[in-house]
Amino acid sequence: MVTLENSRLFAQFESSGLQSLSPKVRELKFDAGQEVFAAGSSGDAVYVVKEGRIEISVMVGASRQVLSEILPGDFFGEMAVLEAKGRSAGAIAKTPSVVYFIPREEILNLVQHSPALALTLLREISSRLRDFNQQYLREVLQAERLAIIGRFARSIVHDLKNPLNVIGLTAEIAGMPQATLEARGQAVTTIRSQIDRISELVSDILDFTLGTHTSLVVPASDYAQFVDRVLEELKAEAALKNISIEVVTPPPSVSLVINPKRLRRVFHNLTQNATEAMGGGGHILIRFEVRPDEVITEFEDSGPGISPEIAGQLFQAFATHGKTHGTGLGLSICKRILEDHSGWIGVRHEPGKGAVFAFGLPRPRT
Repeated sequence: MVTLENSRLFAQFESSGLQSLSPKVRELKFDAGQEVFAAGSSGDAVYVVKEGRIEISVMVGASRQVLSEILPGDFFGEMAVLEAKGRSAGAIAKTPSVVYFIPREEILNLVQHSPALALTLLREISSRLRDFNQQYLREVLQAERLAIIGRFARSIVHDLKNPLNVIGLTAEIAGMPQATLEARGQAVTTIRSQIDRISELVSDILDFTLGTHTSLVVPASDYAQFVDRVLEELKAEAALKNISIEVVTPPPSVSLVINPKRLRRVFHNLTQNATEAMGGGGHILIRFEVRPDEVITEFEDSGPGISPEIAGQLFQAFATHGKTHGTGLGLSICKRILEDHSGWIGVRHEPGKGAVFAFGLPRPRT
């Protein structure tokens, strides 16, 4: 059982002062679940727990959020007393409890005449604010983590839906009674290609979550041959969505140090973003430019374009620039892949045109 003399509030207080205070202190008893005071009520007293446990809580929507638990020897209710404002939270007896009720006027009088008591209150308030800030930060960080996990999961599902849709449509066509052997053979090739694409998507997502950059140790490849193979896939998929892909300038037959599987992901992502931006149909123009030190590839769509205000944020994870679907992870993965190739990626918007995404790949030094 705690007395006033050995409570945290008065441990450093002069015993003579407590003798004059004791007649004005009341003991109040509360059953488990009984309210000591409600949020918004006047700060009429400071309480010291003699027996039992008291919960300090607030209502968040329809649920009660517990902020702290006051044990025997601790005190509560001092903030409203010192500020002369209503209670910011409520207090409820968690177990059968007995508390000392110290009227506001008596506490203020003691604080004015006792530096030790004032210092005790100051330290306790500072400690509680620090604890509250840490609790708040933990909750905010946890909520942010859950939000990121949710958006990341949606991104994975979104990226996987496209190859799965292609597999489904191709399998349906191949299963028709009138399908020829040639059509079925082509369907098998398409399905295998999409399965490889799903495997690459999963690998890229895992690479992204690890946050590491990969150094390329691969032989040089003919860029034109690589692009022709990828565009054959892209044109077939785009046609299913009423999108046409036109190669304005042919891909250059130059030797570049590229990882075909990873760079293929960049082509698919840029085409997919353009397709989503254009909605029900449109066209994509692809151009190539050879410079002494690099090869530039451009994707221009016939969509609404991108406002300059958000252009600088597009390559950050989860930036969606207004798309109905997707979460923007694709462009951040593109940026990671091109950085691993010692290249770059950017976007621009010209009046009367759609978005133009361009990326550069360095040419090997001879």
